[in-house]
Amino acid sequence: MSQDRFTEVTTQSWLSRIGGAIKGILLGLILFVVAFPLLFWNEGRAVTTYKTLKEGGSIVTSVASDSVDPANAGRLIHVTGLADTETRLTDPVFEVSAKALKLRRTAEMYQWKEDSSSETTKKLGGGTETVTEYSYSKTWSERSINSDNFKKSYEHPNPSSMPYTSTQQTADRVTLDAFTLSPSLVRSIDSFEPLVLGSDTALPDTIKETGQLYGAGFYIGADSTHPQVGDMRVRFDRVKPVQVSVIAKQVGNTFEPYVAKARGSIELLQIGVHSADAMIQTAQTNNTMLTWLFRLAGFVCMMIGLNLFLRPLSVVADVLPIAGTIVGAGAGLIAFLVAAPASLLTIAIAWIFYRPLIAIILVVIAVSLMLALKGKLKTAKPVAKSLAS
Repeated sequence: MSQDRFTEVTTQSWLSRIGGAIKGILLGLILFVVAFPLLFWNEGRAVTTYKTLKEGGSIVTSVASDSVDPANAGRLIHVTGLADTETRLTDPVFEVSAKALKLRRTAEMYQWKEDSSSETTKKLGGGTETVTEYSYSKTWSERSINSDNFKKSYEHPNPSSMPYTSTQQTADRVTLDAFTLSPSLVRSIDSFEPLVLGSDTALPDTIKETGQLYGAGFYIGADSTHPQVGDMRVRFDRVKPVQVSVIAKQVGNTFEPYVAKARGSIELLQIGVHSADAMIQTAQTNNTMLTWLFRLAGFVCMMIGLNLFLRPLSVVADVLPIAGTIVGAGAGLIAFLVAAPASLLTIAIAWIFYRPLIAIILVVIAVSLMLALKGKLKTAKPVAKSLAS
């Protein structure tokens, strides 16, 4: 077998597994409890954002970008124009410069990485045997990979640190015609594109002996066609002046977040020319997607917590592997049947505060699931008694 791939076999006793499962009960309880405030908070956040954007859409005023009207001070405005700057950004190490809103240096080192895959088999008596296969390959990475944690670190050593790291610079002042963009709005501009260096670009003094031009940047090493561990490559990207659309509160000749009656805030920027209605609709769509992601996260958190709480049952039953598998499947089903209505009830309770009409529908669904769970448990009791006899 190749030196870059090897297999390790480990075992865990039944008692050790029970101990680990019991320790997992506390983590399971924490995850289960945390899911409730997460779900409740998410519904409040979603409604606040929805009401905020709805209010913003009804009062926003589109204005020209070539002049600042003092009459709009404190109002929510929509403006489009060219985000531009007079600043010339220069990388302090490699002396690469460009007129840009942002200048990003990406530094990567050629390093060893370790991958592993495991397969665990239950054994008669409750123990387990785990077969883990480790493999090693070389890759470019922006981060230093600590080879000290490798299983075979002595055969695959990486440098302890990277001589150059990735950085990003932002222009001090970015304008939108007569307006000045706030730092928070500038952070939203991420239309990076490669900064291609000319063939006549001089090598910086720091890498004259070991560096060479390479693609859109520099290569630091003996031969770019045959990289060695420890070699580095550095490339640059920039954000050029670009058309943007902004919805925010006008303050002087700049912008701040607009605080709505619902206590949410609006400060939107999109690349390109977009109408106010389109920007509000995009923000509402993003809010809906984020809401469902948090709902899923809360439900999964609850399910994982319940599975960890019930896991000792399947581990105890693993004395006979088939029995442990059946009990584990049953525990997973119970976790789902408890987490689903519990999540819906939590959302419904939150909606009683935020969306009382829709909450009634969720309560009905949740109660139906709980009744189904009760019926399932009643059916399971006679089956369990017959098996015991």
